[in-house]
Amino acid sequence: MSLIDIDKILCELSDLPHYETQISLQTVAGCNDPSYGTGRLTELSHEETDFVIPLFPNLVYTNGVIDTLGMHRTRLMRMKPSRCYSYHQDPTKRIHIPLITNENCFMVINDIVSRYPADGSYYLVDTTQRHTFINASSEERIHIVGCVS
Repeated sequence: MSLIDIDKILCELSDLPHYETQISLQTVAGCNDPSYGTGRLTELSHEETDFVIPLFPNLVYTNGVIDTLGMHRTRLMRMKPSRCYSYHQDPTKRIHIPLITNENCFMVINDIVSRYPADGSYYLVDTTQRHTFINASSEERIHIVGCVS
């Protein structure tokens, strides 16, 4: 796949409802709640692979990227400055599409630090390994994150 047009995605996403940390971009049949699918997997009544229906049909380009990359349970994730996640492991790998980030935002996976620039690339991240994310900057960080089988 050629580079992703992150400016086009950011333009499409500007019309989304307000969210603090996460908003779902995909849902399950019969659900229109953009908060369902966020948070811990144990709190859901569905499997990750059930989240394949675009919640916002007007995100034509963004939904096309998600579909092309075979992502499911895709979320827009925002992390405020000076924050970090606890160490954890996910059941599947994740694709990250960085939209807004900087050199002081990084993941630590098995004690290895990785940075993912917002340059139109996407990154397959093995989040089945023990990992965390740190925003050690004074700016927010925004990624699209989707599960892959």
